[in-house]
Amino acid sequence: MLEKLVWISAFMVVGAKHKVSVGEVESRHKQEVSELITELAAAGADALGVQLESGVVERLNAYARSVAHFPTAVKEFEWRNGYFYGLTQQALQQGRPDPCLKHTALLKEVKAI
Repeated sequence: MLEKLVWISAFMVVGAKHKVSVGEVESRHKQEVSELITELAAAGADALGVQLESGVVERLNAYARSVAHFPTAVKEFEWRNGYFYGLTQQALQQGRPDPCLKHTALLKEVKAI
């Protein structure tokens, strides 16, 4: 379930930034989305006290290729990117560093926050 949330959150915000489809995110902005996947997966796993199987970046990029035609947009914020932004807010309120720095910067860039 966490991987699905990471996928939708990462691909949608990177796609919104570049105004491209899921397939174009994977093919043209693979490094950026892969770094974001790594960041969000780590933050989510830490918050939930779970460990994801290795290869999450590869699995999520492979899934993106299978739905390459999907459009991108940051929507349903509370249920998607909002989860990770909540982790950011919680950490900052506790005097800890933002565990999702790249994600927070992208949300600001696309004016989602």
